[in-house]
Amino acid sequence: MRSVTYSMSCSLDGYIVGPDGGFNWTAPDKEVFRFWIEEIRQVGVHLLGRRLYETMLYWESPEQQASFDEAEQEWAALWNPLPKVVFSTTLSEVRGHARLASGTVAEEIERLRAEPGEGDIAIGGATLAAEAAAAGLIDEYQVMVYPVLVGGGTPLFPREERRVDLELVETRAIGSGVVYLRHRVKR
Repeated sequence: MRSVTYSMSCSLDGYIVGPDGGFNWTAPDKEVFRFWIEEIRQVGVHLLGRRLYETMLYWESPEQQASFDEAEQEWAALWNPLPKVVFSTTLSEVRGHARLASGTVAEEIERLRAEPGEGDIAIGGATLAAEAAAAGLIDEYQVMVYPVLVGGGTPLFPREERRVDLELVETRAIGSGVVYLRHRVKR
């Protein structure tokens, strides 16, 4: 059965965006970017909320791609053909290899797990991940912790989430003081 992973970057104080809605502090150095390139190779389908989907459209823009360096071109070459499921109540269409979700996150994950396919089912975005976590659907948490305190904003985890026991699978220091943490849910 395909694993469901929640993979995000966050500040040391646990926020994915700061109080101003910005996340410029997550701009990766070359080593961190290379790490993300290798991680995306393990993904078979990516579930995204509207905001993350719209942010990631940057990688699909031909105008942007013209200025990409070699690593950015490699990322785009992996990201663009990756199947994506977008959860939105406001979008009427999506582009590229994305489709709008036709059900809840639980229904989509059940459908994806039943289909033949390789690679993880990745979830990006705190709101969407909170819904999957509340239903007990996340198998692994992969967090890239940046050495910055932003003092507020959107938390990586909802404050009302239930207790989830985790097993540390991997930890790694990666460039510029960034630390990667990978935990598997104990079942």
